[in-house]
Amino acid sequence: MIALLRGALIPGTTTRAIIDVQGVGYAVSATNRDLNHWKGLEGEVTAHISTQVREDSIQLYGFSDAQHRQSFEIMLGVSGVGPKVALSALDAMELSQLRQAIETDDLRALTSISGVGKKTAQRIALELKGKLPVEFSTDRARVSVPIPSSNKPDPLELALQRLGYTKTEIERTRARLIEAGIPEETPVAQRLKAALSTLYRDIRK
Repeated sequence: MIALLRGALIPGTTTRAIIDVQGVGYAVSATNRDLNHWKGLEGEVTAHISTQVREDSIQLYGFSDAQHRQSFEIMLGVSGVGPKVALSALDAMELSQLRQAIETDDLRALTSISGVGKKTAQRIALELKGKLPVEFSTDRARVSVPIPSSNKPDPLELALQRLGYTKTEIERTRARLIEAGIPEETPVAQRLKAALSTLYRDIRK
């Protein structure tokens, strides 16, 4: 099962992109938000993939981070919510706003999602309370835990860049290390080991 793709972005339709991984093009459906995010990047893009297998097809759905992929897969557990509706929900509002609508039974906000009627909105609010991830800010340019600024480049960031990870993935991982009690003063070898472990867990989600 494909969990992550890293390669060159080939423009597709308004709802799908093609990611060229060493000469193999993978068609990936995504939100407009993620498609625009990838188009703004230079070089390779990284897509966290949810592979959906049906009797007659295999569909790939891509996301800029593991948090949104996890939310997408959680939403698919709701009766009446398929991939198209789940993508629409993640495109219609930020993840924090979607979670707030669910937690507060805001049916008006939920029914504003394309393909979601009142009954489906009620099921979403009932079945997803407390289930969507809240660990990080949904603004993909930042995370909820501030990262200390420094004039010197972080050797961990440089190492992860050489391994092909994006700036968003690196910033999110650095924040997780701080949350876990591993400050930036920790030897880089120890931080790199912890960072790679964190990134590997994200891929396996």
